[in-house]
Amino acid sequence: QVQLVESGGGLVQAGGSLRLSCAASGRASSTYAMGWFRQASGKEREFVGHISRSGVVTQYADSVKGRFTISRDNAKNTVYLQMNNLKPEDTAIYYCVADANLLVTSGSYPNTRSYEHWGQGTQVTVSS
Repeated sequence: QVQLVESGGGLVQAGGSLRLSCAASGRASSTYAMGWFRQASGKEREFVGHISRSGVVTQYADSVKGRFTISRDNAKNTVYLQMNNLKPEDTAIYYCVADANLLVTSGSYPNTRSYEHWGQGTQVTVSS
């Protein structure tokens, strides 16, 4: 089992940046494919990005491609989401996710059901 705790959320003006962190405990994060989802008020949870166990492969939603970057430090059991050029539509609760069996080659990484473990989320608010 792994526990995920997000941090780094907050209020930022449009065009600004934030970096979210996700600390994993209970089992080495290197054994998990990990990612980020978000959920805006009144909307369904949506895929943001995914990173493979090694950190070599990343995938992003079209809405954040070129602005957001996922990285991981397996020595620190931490995954990061660097968010640049933030827009008001990026306002949401951001969730860190992990799964021990998911393969990025499977193509199912954008699906919420592909991840067994979820953090509690951290709020990101972007003002216009």
